[in-house]
Amino acid sequence: MLNKYPLWKYLTILFVIGIASLYALPNLYGTDPALQIAAHSGKTVDEALKKQVQDQLEGAHIAYRRTSLEQDGLLVRFGSVEQQLQASEVLRATLGVDYTIAQNLASASPSWLRSINAMPMYLGLDLRGGLHFLMEVDTESVLQQKIDDTISDVRTLLREKDIRAMSVVAVGNTVVARFNTADLRDAAQGAIHSSLRELTLTDFEQDGSYNLRAVMSPQALHELYKQAVEQNITTLRNRVNELGVAEPVIQQQGDTRIVVQLPGIQDSARAKEILSATATLEFRLVDEHLAQAMNGQVPPGTRLYKERDGRPVLLKKRVIITGERINSASSGIDQDGRPSVNISLDGAGARVMGNTTKENIGKPMAVVFIENKPFMEMQAGKPVEVTRRVEQVINVATIQGVFSNRFQITGLRDANETRDLALLLRAGALAAPIKIIEERTVGPSLGQDNIDKGVQSMIYGTALVMLFMFVYYRGFGMVANTALLLNVVLIVAALSMLQATLTLPGIAGIVLTVGMAVDANVLIFERIREELRVGNTPQASIHAGYEKAFATIFDSNITTLIPGVVLFIFGSGPVKGFAVTLSIGILTSMFTAITVTRAIVNLVVGGRRIKTLSI
Repeated sequence: MLNKYPLWKYLTILFVIGIASLYALPNLYGTDPALQIAAHSGKTVDEALKKQVQDQLEGAHIAYRRTSLEQDGLLVRFGSVEQQLQASEVLRATLGVDYTIAQNLASASPSWLRSINAMPMYLGLDLRGGLHFLMEVDTESVLQQKIDDTISDVRTLLREKDIRAMSVVAVGNTVVARFNTADLRDAAQGAIHSSLRELTLTDFEQDGSYNLRAVMSPQALHELYKQAVEQNITTLRNRVNELGVAEPVIQQQGDTRIVVQLPGIQDSARAKEILSATATLEFRLVDEHLAQAMNGQVPPGTRLYKERDGRPVLLKKRVIITGERINSASSGIDQDGRPSVNISLDGAGARVMGNTTKENIGKPMAVVFIENKPFMEMQAGKPVEVTRRVEQVINVATIQGVFSNRFQITGLRDANETRDLALLLRAGALAAPIKIIEERTVGPSLGQDNIDKGVQSMIYGTALVMLFMFVYYRGFGMVANTALLLNVVLIVAALSMLQATLTLPGIAGIVLTVGMAVDANVLIFERIREELRVGNTPQASIHAGYEKAFATIFDSNITTLIPGVVLFIFGSGPVKGFAVTLSIGILTSMFTAITVTRAIVNLVVGGRRIKTLSI
């Protein structure tokens, strides 16, 4: 009996190993501290900007390695983090608000590797250094604001329906409306049920009055908290962009908490200041005398703005409503199948919007997004941080009819834009209070120390395992050692191809996987020894060892993979990083320990009639 694989199996294994080696290779080249410069407000990134940046860096005596025009903008590489930070301050002050400058770690791998999208793994906060914030949304304030808005909406609705109420007040977390007669209460109940469907209504009598209690349904309450967290995540992501952070982590943790990780940032005070910055919205009518304004003759009562693509638009100075009047915003589809954003205003905003749209049907209306941004300016030769008010038109739409508290914004490009605009509108409308409940700073030197110790642990662990396998299993131990090294290559390649973030617990997962990777080979080799002891031939023992050990290997790895998947689904941060490397390691170790070692054994001894095995 001979042990052989068909040719296609050998070719498949070689192909997998070749691809893995190729995509693991960029991790050997490391990364360069870099600045990524992107343009907005109609500006472009071209050779002229490249020359301007080079002149500014040389004028400030800041050394750089090279500059290159990339798909995402202009990339400037440096030899050290200190040079990167100095250049960031100078360029922020000189380029101004028309460009975004992000600190980055650019792959130092050759261009031919980058051309096939072979990139190194991302490094987590604990390996690169930076800031970690755990924030919590104040749900009580969100609920109280919603109750206040509901009172305003109910009062407006009853006034429009000519239903007289004795009072509409908040009682705890509910809204109670009191009426003189049961008929008025029943009429109010029908009107509120048809217009404010998120409310659950119950009627009761007390002290001679006929009352109606309104509470938010559990589904509406869940959606309210969910939207509050989404709004704050959107707002925080906008603020993080202004910090110039590459590869930030901004994600929800639990129902009401948000994790913000800023790799490479060390200034905690500035980060907290920017993360707590506010933004608002304004709705204004569009003036049609744009050509006159472009010639320098801006009509009285108007002002020139810019849209997101840099195009000018002339708006009237009178503000219709601000974002404070928006209760909620959601993306959807209108009656013609076009993407739209559904807006809900409070009572005061509804009255103003109704009067304005009634008088301006067929005319365009614009949404202006306003925020206070920090910028660096050179004053007396030193970089100084200043705050500027930035206003940008994010949407212009034609008023199709009269609307008050509920209306739609259409004319957007696609569903993704409507979804983003809805989040942006909600973020500008609701400043859900956030408090920082955990703050942690990881220095870059500590991050490098974590990398060094993690790599050392992996090297020592792998070396000891390989030494044991060689001493105990001899030639077959060397086969297992070869598979073990290939397993590490496959893990690194998988993390690089997925662009996963490697954390310190992730390194622990790899080290653990290295130890587990030889478990399968131990089971196989011991089974082969048993077959030899009962008198089977070497070839028959090899075949039986792999066949009979497979079920045990499969069961043991699956029972380990299941907790890994559960940790990934329910865990967060470091726990999720550990789960990713552990799960990938289990899958790759099964491939190397079973398929790759069998292929090597078949190539070396499978085609020969032998009497003994080096095991």
